[in-house]
Amino acid sequence: MPRCLLAVLLLLVACSAAPPRPARQHAAIGSAPATVLYVIKRKWHVDIGFAVVDLAPPLAALRADFPDARYLLFGFGDRHYLLDEDRGFTGALSALWPGPGVMLVTGLTATLQAAFGVDNVIALPVTAAQARDAQDFVWRALSTGGDTVAALRAGPYQGSRYYATSQRYSALHTCNTWAAQTLAAAGLPAHSVGVLFSAQLWAQVQRLAQNPPAESTGTEQPGPNCTADACRPSR
Repeated sequence: MPRCLLAVLLLLVACSAAPPRPARQHAAIGSAPATVLYVIKRKWHVDIGFAVVDLAPPLAALRADFPDARYLLFGFGDRHYLLDEDRGFTGALSALWPGPGVMLVTGLTATLQAAFGVDNVIALPVTAAQARDAQDFVWRALSTGGDTVAALRAGPYQGSRYYATSQRYSALHTCNTWAAQTLAAAGLPAHSVGVLFSAQLWAQVQRLAQNPPAESTGTEQPGPNCTADACRPSR
């Protein structure tokens, strides 16, 4: 198998999020800051998460789709690969070029640590303004032209749904690239250029958790294919 195709297959598998563990009610681990941005490693895929009580409009509108959830997680992926289930040679080859993306939103009733393991969850304390900036970035990715969003269909496991997204997926703009862009949108010193795999992003998040910036101002500027609102890789 050509190396480029093997790399594409790895990226597509990486952006197929692993399911959470069976929901069990656990007490929260430790005392969380008032406003937190959660980063969750799901094997080779990274999600961005928020406590439902911290959601602000317009993203708070998603509460209606997940009425019992305590947390909402957002993960980006390739639409054709995930929804059309074309996971053979043709599906992998098509992912070499930018194509429609899709957002998998997961609602959890248990704690993140119970669902994914303590080592796979990092809570980044942020200001209310930073949390709103991150949520606005997610909303702009979900909003494809209107003021409301609607699920495309049920997700691959209980408590998850697929949504359309204005973002486009490619071998250079993967689930982990998008997650890194969300952190940068929150004003955190994270970079997305060259971030394709979860390990590349997870190393950055671990450093952020160990050495939180005194004042996050954002270090990443939009690239040539980006607008101030969102990065959209061109065809």
